Amino acid sequence: MSSIVSERTALIVVDMQPDFMPGGALACHEGEAIVPGIDRLLRARRFRHVVATQDWHPAGHVSFASTHPGTQPFQQIALHGQPQTLWPDHCVQGTPGAALHAGIDWSAADLVLRKGSDPQVDSYSAFRENHGPHGTRPATGLAGWLRERGVEEVLVCGLARDVCVLWTAQDAVAAGFRAGLLWELSRPVTPAGDEPTRAALAAQGIALVDLGD
Repeated sequence: MSSIVSERTALIVVDMQPDFMPGGALACHEGEAIVPGIDRLLRARRFRHVVATQDWHPAGHVSFASTHPGTQPFQQIALHGQPQTLWPDHCVQGTPGAALHAGIDWSAADLVLRKGSDPQVDSYSAFRENHGPHGTRPATGLAGWLRERGVEEVLVCGLARDVCVLWTAQDAVAAGFRAGLLWELSRPVTPAGDEPTRAALAAQGIALVDLGD
């Protein structure tokens, strides 16, 4: 694994953080299984452009169930006129669970994009925050960053593929990029998320990509 995939392709590695690993605050199904593969991919330097996202919430974030008395994690409420899943407290700024995973060599990353730092707005996608109080989804600036580097296609991997990975791929398409999802280098919150994820990807023409070993 040594050849560059394409000068116009960027890799986006989503939320590979301890809180999303087994034993973490918001564990994804088999989250640890993809750590070695992502580490090998980054070490192989197959991408000229590599972005890592990092969930980075302040304490008391609006997406935490603990912020809403009487609610439980994974319960859904209405927030800013949109459905909002409430999560366990996770990836709180400066905590060990919010760090980028130590089992991955991040030296290939050109950009670490922290998301979810607005206490009133959740943020799944690398391209846009979720709906905020003004009814819009503010851009993170990633689309412009990629375009300035001549990127036309993004490949997305990481956690969780039924939430932040999926939203990132969908928003990439909405922003005018071709998009693919590295299925074997992603994992869902729970396996129940896989069937609707496949359907959502197919509906937007987002390919499932296998780069091989």
